[in-house]
Amino acid sequence: MAIRPILEAPDPRLRVISKPVEAIDDGVRTLVADMFETMYDAPGIGLAAVQVGVPQRILVIDLQEEDNEEGKPIRDPRVFINPEILEPAEDRNIYNEGCLSVPDQYAEVDRPASCRARWMDLDGKQHDERIEGMLATCLQHEMDHLEGILFIDHLSRLKRGMILKKLDKLRRAA
Repeated sequence: MAIRPILEAPDPRLRVISKPVEAIDDGVRTLVADMFETMYDAPGIGLAAVQVGVPQRILVIDLQEEDNEEGKPIRDPRVFINPEILEPAEDRNIYNEGCLSVPDQYAEVDRPASCRARWMDLDGKQHDERIEGMLATCLQHEMDHLEGILFIDHLSRLKRGMILKKLDKLRRAA
């Protein structure tokens, strides 16, 4: 396992549309392990393969809900290979989103509150589930990456421009 560099906006590689995974082999397994290590190190709750420079339809998500008794995060790593959203809900949720490819920047994004999704796991098993709440928001956010879309693309041109300027200023100051 290795921590891979995370691409940051405005890197044009983040705009590449990801290709479907043809076979789940050792290369895919290694990539997924690296993605989890990279995501946990960042730290984050979701990561698309394209964010580490691999334009394949692979996502990892772990909401890391907090254990109320010990105060430590409970890990629940999930892998989504070739995910599809089949039935987005009419109901909407607004969530203050951030992104490892747009570091330290957050904005409210309006998305369907739930969705029916289909994907394969790392064993090649097909899943078809209705997903709700934070997992639905995170899945939709990460799936946007597979289409070359960043969360800031859901914002007005003015807000998006302000975030990109802040990001540039932070980079120059570092």
